[in-house]
Amino acid sequence: MKNKVLFLTLACVLAMPAHAQKQDEMRKAVEYLASQDLGGRYPGTRGDTLASEFIVGQLHSLKLKPIVKGKKEQGFYHDFTYGKTKEQERTTHNILAVLPGNDKTLRNEYIVVGAHYDHLGMGGKNSGSRRPDTLGVHPGADDNASGDAVVLQLAKHFKKVGSSRSIIFAFFGAEEQGLIGSKNFLEWMKKDDGRRINLPEDKKGIVAMVNLDMVGRMRDNAMSVSGTGTSTDFKAMAEAAAEQTKLNISCTPDGYGPSDHASFVAQDIPVLFLTTGGHMEYHTPGDVPSTLNYDGMQQTLDFSKSLIAKIANMPTTPNYISVPSTNKMKHGKFKVTLGLMPDVMGASRIPGLRADIVVAGKSAHNAGIRSGDIIQEIDGKPVTNMDDYMLRLSELEPDTTVPVKVLRNEETITYQVHLMGKGKK
Repeated sequence: MKNKVLFLTLACVLAMPAHAQKQDEMRKAVEYLASQDLGGRYPGTRGDTLASEFIVGQLHSLKLKPIVKGKKEQGFYHDFTYGKTKEQERTTHNILAVLPGNDKTLRNEYIVVGAHYDHLGMGGKNSGSRRPDTLGVHPGADDNASGDAVVLQLAKHFKKVGSSRSIIFAFFGAEEQGLIGSKNFLEWMKKDDGRRINLPEDKKGIVAMVNLDMVGRMRDNAMSVSGTGTSTDFKAMAEAAAEQTKLNISCTPDGYGPSDHASFVAQDIPVLFLTTGGHMEYHTPGDVPSTLNYDGMQQTLDFSKSLIAKIANMPTTPNYISVPSTNKMKHGKFKVTLGLMPDVMGASRIPGLRADIVVAGKSAHNAGIRSGDIIQEIDGKPVTNMDDYMLRLSELEPDTTVPVKVLRNEETITYQVHLMGKGKK
C-alpha cells in the first residue's frame, strides 16, 4: 500500500511540471497572437501574415508534413482570395499540416482538427465588432487565439503518441468573414488530382472534424460540445472523455453553428465543436490574454486529447447522421431580440436559462434584467433550455411588451420587456 501511495504521489509531482510547461506554451502563443502588434489578425494584413508565420514555425518545429508537395515551409500554406469586387479582394491562407496515421488501412482516413486564426482587426462598422463605433485593436485572445494555442498543443501531443488514422491540423483564415477559409479548404480537397496535396493517392477522405473556437474562458468546469448526434458513437465518446478529465459537458446533437465545423457538416462530415462560451469581451477590444483561464485551457486540452484519440483509433469509420438544426436563429426567423447572450452550455442547475451577457441599452437591460439572471418564463410560457428560449423568441413581434420572469438570488422577479426589432437600439 505504501508503494502504491508513493507511486501515485510521484506521478502527480512529475505531471505538474509537464502541465505547467504546456500552460506556459499556450499562454505565450495567446500573448503573441493576441498582441497589439498583430493588430487583430484581419485577413490580408501584416498581422495576419505574422500570425500565420508563427503557426507555420510551430508546425515546422514539430516536423509535421506540409500539405502541399515539394514546397518545404511554404507547403503549410493554402492560399485563397476572396471579395465581392476587385477592390474588395483579399488574399489570405489556411495553414495545414498532416500527421500520417500508423495503421496501414486506417491511415487513409483523415480527421481534421481545426481552429480559425483570424479576427476582426481594428473593428469598426460592419466588422462584427460589438463596439462598431470605436476603432481599436480587437486582439481576439479567446476568439480564437485560445483555440489556436490548444490545437498547437494537440499537434505536439499526437506527433509524440501517434494515431491509427491520419490527422490534418488546420488553422483556418477568414472565418469571421463567413467561414471562407474552411469552405475553400473543402473545395480544394475535392479538386485535388493527387499531385498537389501531400496525401496518399488512395486516401478515403475526411471522416470527421473537431473544431475548437473560443475555449479560453471556462467557468464552472463546463464546456459545450456540439455535433454529438452527427455520428453514432460521438456522444458516448464525449461523455467518456469528460468523465476521464472531470469536465461537465453540455451536448448538442446537431453540428450547425457560426464556426468552421458548419462547413464540414454541410458536406455530410460528422463534426464536434468545442467551446467554453461567450462573455462580455466577445468581439470587443477587451478580449485580451489576461482575461483567459489557462487552467481551463489545460482541461480543454486534456479533454480534446482523450476525445480525438477515441475517434482517431476507433476500429470502424465514423458514420454520418443528419441532425436537424436546433438553432432557429441560424435561419434568421426572429423578428426581435432581447439583447442578451444566453448560457450555451446550460450550466445552471436550476430550471431555466442563464443570461450570460446582458447588453446595456438593449431590451432586457432596459427592463432591469442583468447578467446571471435565470430566465424561467417569456410571455407566460416556460423556458427550460436553449430550444425553449429560441421558440419563445420566434413567437414574438417587435414593438410589443411582454413579461419575462427571472430568478435572481432565490428571488423570482417579473420584468416588463419592451421588444425591439433586430438591429435596433
